[in-house]
Amino acid sequence: MKNSPKALRRKASAITIDEVAAHAGVSAMTVSRVINGHAGVREANRERVMRSVLELDYRPNLAASALAAAQHTCIALIYTNPSSSYLRELLVGALRGSTRSAAQLVIATWDELGAQARREAARQLAGTVAGVILPPPLCESKDIVDVFVDAGTPVVSIASSHFSDRVSCVRIDDRQASHEMVSHLIAHGHTRIGYITGDPNQTASAHRWQGYRDALADAGIGYDDTLVQPGYFTYRSGLEAAERLLTLPQPPSAVFASNDDMASAVVSVAHRRGLEVPGDLSVVGFDDTSASTMVWPELTTIHQPVADMADTAIDILLREIRRPAASARGIVNHVLPHQLVTRASVSRPLPDL
Repeated sequence: MKNSPKALRRKASAITIDEVAAHAGVSAMTVSRVINGHAGVREANRERVMRSVLELDYRPNLAASALAAAQHTCIALIYTNPSSSYLRELLVGALRGSTRSAAQLVIATWDELGAQARREAARQLAGTVAGVILPPPLCESKDIVDVFVDAGTPVVSIASSHFSDRVSCVRIDDRQASHEMVSHLIAHGHTRIGYITGDPNQTASAHRWQGYRDALADAGIGYDDTLVQPGYFTYRSGLEAAERLLTLPQPPSAVFASNDDMASAVVSVAHRRGLEVPGDLSVVGFDDTSASTMVWPELTTIHQPVADMADTAIDILLREIRRPAASARGIVNHVLPHQLVTRASVSRPLPDL
């Protein structure tokens, strides 16, 4: 005889946290931390606990569990980023963070919306979500940020260097990372280093360009503005910038593009022009997205932990959403470490004939 739905519900509700812990091979405290969304749990243990919760159909007492609050915490991630590889990393991190904390994640794209339509969308969203994550370039829009902040909706920006006492931020040190990359090229003997800038509407672009200039100055290399070409973090803008750089009377021996999509475009132009990378031209990028390993040779680049940044943004938002009403707002400027990843796209320049 089959169990009735009511009997099944009684069976599920009878599962205890101790039984989940035994099934997962962890302590009851670990189970409690996982289901309440605490960050200080090893990922392997978190996965075991969640698997046991599903297999046992464990249902904690929603009246007493912080999981209930987390399940009704809705966070929005809004994007207009043209880079699909950057977006992929962003979504991976946001989904990881929301799954871990049992928060609901709403993902919206405003690619097709004009300025007024975006403001209206922000006003509507502010009344329905508990917090918002804004990656570039939306995090640089004062109008959009003001709509959420004025409505009392906590905001965390990703990869922005535009700081205020109203919005938390998760980022890397873009200037220092760019300085390290240019210094890496100089250490390989390059002195004519082309540079493709990022979107001028994003503060990270200015910081990366400043790092390029600072590294040249620190090495005693004069700044040549003909070696700097505009880009907009898109593959197409990288193609156009590479064409301009490689047709100069004295082309660079190395090109640093301020994201991987544009660096991949430089490699494509170099190959089309019969240049070997890195034999004739060294090429480096920034971000360490999937684009950096989808070209040949694979790109030396700066690893920006985009997925970790989105994951961290979820944690910061939840802490702000759950803070006691009487406590001060917890505005955070969180800087994550970057890493220079060396691959096969850099060699010493050819000797002058």
